[in-house]
Amino acid sequence: MQQTIHDILHRYWGYDSFRPMQEDIILSVLSGRDTLGLMATGGGKSLTFQVPAMALDGVCIVITPLIALMKDQVDNLRRRGIKAAMIASGMTRRERNVAFENCVNGAYKFLYVSPERLSTEMFQDRLREMNVSLLVVDEAHCISQWGYDFRPSYLRIATLRQQLPGVPVLALTASATRTVADDICNKLQMQNPNRLQLTFARPNISYVVRTGENKIQQLIHILERVPGCAIVYVRSRKRTIEIATELQHHNVPATFYHAGLSPEDKNDRQQRWTSGEVRVMVATNAFGMGIDKPDVRLVVHVDIPNSPEEYYQEAGRAGRDGLRSYAVLLYGKSDRATLRKRITESFPDKEFIRSTYERVCNFLGFAVGEGAEQMREFSLNQFCQTFHTQTTQAISALEILTQAGALEFIEETDALSRVMMEMRRDELYNLADIDDTTERVLQCLLRSYTGLFADYVMIHEELLQNRLGLTSQEVYEALLKLSRLRVLHYIPRKRTPFIYLPVRRVEGKYIVIPHSVYEARKERMQERVEYMIGYATAETCRASMLLRYFDEEPKADCDTCDVCRAARTQPLNKERMELITAEVKRLLGKHRSTPITHLVDTIRYPRTQVIEVVRLLIEEGVLTSNGVDISVCE
Repeated sequence: MQQTIHDILHRYWGYDSFRPMQEDIILSVLSGRDTLGLMATGGGKSLTFQVPAMALDGVCIVITPLIALMKDQVDNLRRRGIKAAMIASGMTRRERNVAFENCVNGAYKFLYVSPERLSTEMFQDRLREMNVSLLVVDEAHCISQWGYDFRPSYLRIATLRQQLPGVPVLALTASATRTVADDICNKLQMQNPNRLQLTFARPNISYVVRTGENKIQQLIHILERVPGCAIVYVRSRKRTIEIATELQHHNVPATFYHAGLSPEDKNDRQQRWTSGEVRVMVATNAFGMGIDKPDVRLVVHVDIPNSPEEYYQEAGRAGRDGLRSYAVLLYGKSDRATLRKRITESFPDKEFIRSTYERVCNFLGFAVGEGAEQMREFSLNQFCQTFHTQTTQAISALEILTQAGALEFIEETDALSRVMMEMRRDELYNLADIDDTTERVLQCLLRSYTGLFADYVMIHEELLQNRLGLTSQEVYEALLKLSRLRVLHYIPRKRTPFIYLPVRRVEGKYIVIPHSVYEARKERMQERVEYMIGYATAETCRASMLLRYFDEEPKADCDTCDVCRAARTQPLNKERMELITAEVKRLLGKHRSTPITHLVDTIRYPRTQVIEVVRLLIEEGVLTSNGVDISVCE
């Protein structure tokens, strides 16, 4: 089997060897064991299920909430000659039927599914007809209420497992604490799971925090000092444009990226950045998933993220080639208040949440007692204008209603245009009564895309325009005419959010918002926010702080973060010694006796300096030690 998977790796992906832990996960899956893979961003998670699925008979079902990543992976597999399909929001019933039929017939090896589709009658019916080889849960932390991105639709996977007895499950995530990992195994009903985890340590990344109010000036200074490709993360679409423009004014080749761009703009900007034509990508967190650029030398966060999980994942896009890289967080005095304000914005009053449910149902025409398992397009902007609601408040309320299971808010999906041929090839020769422009569009379409006779294929009308020298309107009208003549089925591109009602509509006053969805999640967000503030203001090794957050004990300080470098240049002077001594006495005053590791972990000064102060206090008879615990001398 080892030879088989190496042959598959080389044949389809062109690699001669696996990355660390990939082969361990693959062999675990092929042995039939339920497996949890904890792999850092950039560790190559997709190959851990794509390779074994190619070695097994049947179709591999991959559950992921990221529709953009789903499209990328399906496209990448198809380019390698591997048949793959997807089922996601925004697809027509006919498209879903074609995808299911290909999977049932054994024509496809992979079926990517968004979690909200799992409980639909169509999916349940067709699942019984499939030969499923492997069930993959990507972004598995979404199944845990302890995770930072819990999604109730993931809980349906347990029911799916009951329908697939004997089919192993592979759960993958890049960021999970021990509590979350335990919850993943429990929620997925894993039997004797094999947990495989790579260290969260990224020794080639230097973690740095720079404090100051003029963040643009700091950013330009950093870009001048650190050569190479960079990503700059901000939290709003408007900020991406502002900062990219400012960088351009300082002769820094930069562009911007956010979820509101068209697919063509996204592809163009990403390609220019990937090729090196543009050095800096200024982006929201919409950028990065599925990006495999190994030589990113710098990731800068102008706006501080809400959680260590988000920060670790985004910072981890630097240095995937193993060379020295930098993850820099810009921190200002106002950031503490900004972070804490986000907590309030994320958890609006419960009555506002219930009224939002009522308004959404009225807006979409769901009557009381109706709407179960129905999905409708939802214009968030129009909704907010109609009810004079702030967008951030509305989104927060919709997310909590999603967590509570009252509805599901599926954020803006960018569905490219799709085409599938309805006529057979031989019938096209007898096609008459079409004008020259329509004929040219048809021939160009057939030359530019493969697989059109078997499945829906995503197309770019701009490609046809450029190749034929036509206007966008001429191409659009030609495709519509071909669709009317039943030569092909054309689905124009559409970008819209959706609202899915899993159960019948009830009156707003009956909407239950559980403690676990509101109070407990708010408390966990507060803890994460405080950890990020602590990270930004700490005087202890930043890499070690991140490792401890993920329940991994560092073997030593990193020696490369800004704190560790400063400790090498700043001696343990009298003033600092007094500050550390005061902290030691304060902690021991509460506990009287505590492990030395607790002191080192808690006191926010370089661990070498804390250990030195403790040693001196023991020598002076202020403290005593039994080799493990430190106590105050009586």
